[in-house]
Amino acid sequence: MALPGHYRFEEFVHFHDRDAQQLAERVDAGGRQLYKAITWKSRPALLQLQWQSASVRACLHGPQGEPELQDEQALQAMLGRMLGLAYPAAGLEQAHGAHPELGPLLRRQAGLHVPGSPTPFEALTWAITGQQITVAVAVALRRKLIALAGQPLDAGGGLPLLHAYPDAARVARLELQALRSAGFSQAKAQTLLAVSRAVEQGLLPLDDWAARSASGAWNEGDVGQVTQQLLAIKGIGPWTVNYTLLRGYGWPDGSLHGDVAVRRAIARLTGEDKPDARAASAWLAQFKPWRALVAAHLWASLADSAY
Repeated sequence: MALPGHYRFEEFVHFHDRDAQQLAERVDAGGRQLYKAITWKSRPALLQLQWQSASVRACLHGPQGEPELQDEQALQAMLGRMLGLAYPAAGLEQAHGAHPELGPLLRRQAGLHVPGSPTPFEALTWAITGQQITVAVAVALRRKLIALAGQPLDAGGGLPLLHAYPDAARVARLELQALRSAGFSQAKAQTLLAVSRAVEQGLLPLDDWAARSASGAWNEGDVGQVTQQLLAIKGIGPWTVNYTLLRGYGWPDGSLHGDVAVRRAIARLTGEDKPDARAASAWLAQFKPWRALVAAHLWASLADSAY
């Protein structure tokens, strides 16, 4: 897959290299290759990405001894989300490159694209897991979820042994107490199970939304309907929705004004006191329809705080 000019891999590597124990993904020492175990069409698979300055080569490996699960169109769509190519990030730089506060940051971080999750389900469950806790604690909880419901994967051929992030069907089968014993709060455990069971029952068509988004047919009306459906689930608020839209669908305009790191970065950028959520929302509003991408630039400016 060809990449836009000056594509920045720093954010992509950081997003997939958060867990030092490397249970589900591994970035090689040179930072030029990613191995990520995923659930692909209900089966574990190993995604291998190798990149150079202008392109990425992807291979999808099935379990050792089993046929590979190739689907070129679906793989292309997944890679587009993961690499942040769903929407042209250069549009923000073109629209606001002259902004007195944001413009210099955009120039310093030119080529930034928002890395995403392989599936909207992974993005949503990661957002739920990360609500109101530090990144380090969220990573530890994520690892425990993978250990509980993920599938070990041996693709053979000297490839690393990893555990695939579980799909909705596997999480839905968990008992509430299993999640509580793994360290999830009562509220988060209930929300994870509610989301997983809704996906399994066809009430939350995350993948259908992804297909519509990938086709270029999504608009603000569609996003509004998705937002309302997600907000109807107990335990999901605006931050979780907008984070999921960004990481799971590549939608560039969800306002992440409630994010503590975003607000801290705004303060650093403007030289003023850290704004509250309302003030942060007002500051981000000037960059519509790129507010989520602006948040990603703000995360990157803090380096170690990006979710």
